[in-house]
Amino acid sequence: MTVVSQLFSLKGRTALVTGGSSGLGLQIAEALGTQGARIVISSRKAESLEQAASHLRGLDIDATWIAADSAKEEDVERLATQAVERLGRTDILVNNAGATWGASTADHPLPAWDKVMNLNVRSIFLLTQKVGRLSMIPNRFGRIINLASVAGLRGNGPNAQATLAYNTSKGAVVNLTRALAGEWGPHGITVNALAPGFFPSKMTKGTIAAVGVEKLAENVPLQRIGDEDDLKGAAVLFASDAGKHITGQILAVDGGLTAC
Repeated sequence: MTVVSQLFSLKGRTALVTGGSSGLGLQIAEALGTQGARIVISSRKAESLEQAASHLRGLDIDATWIAADSAKEEDVERLATQAVERLGRTDILVNNAGATWGASTADHPLPAWDKVMNLNVRSIFLLTQKVGRLSMIPNRFGRIINLASVAGLRGNGPNAQATLAYNTSKGAVVNLTRALAGEWGPHGITVNALAPGFFPSKMTKGTIAAVGVEKLAENVPLQRIGDEDDLKGAAVLFASDAGKHITGQILAVDGGLTAC
């Protein structure tokens, strides 16, 4: 029998976290790193990545970074290759990079639709495929954590901001997770998704300023939005041996919003 604390250890594991320079990605990188994983974070801007990596190293986490635009196939190829070169193998992949766009369906620009779908869905497919080929399938081990959203589990009310492309993309992430879990399970790879409710981030900064935290929380059973720690435990569960028999699952971390 394994001691429970050991089940949650990530000592000796490696992790690649996209969108890892801030917000939810950095929160997850902190969680995996403090449990012992060696971390590579990625996003587009080198300066932000260096600041984030310095923050992680200040927590005694072995962290480095690779600047890459997840919307560009050549950058995804380079990211997957360089991550394996630096880490030796990629045990854990956190697909967190994403974008949103607020517009009514009638007026939604096609370039904005393509931007959201390319970054939120296509880039996850590309990076997961390449990491799988390079490391997880040959090593017969992998933990893939996709960032979905409660927006992928439900529609928007008539008074909510219209975000059709975002909702559609996150719904695609939900079923990508389930389908890939079935296909790659025989390779020893688990595939799960976190579906956050409302959390403070660069993406939500404008909404928080316009609407206010109290208004955003009023329909949430726990009467609060997410904070800087609320994804950490769930991420470690999916990444560690504590979750080795969990795959194809979507975990809403939303204060109970989707329970209503």
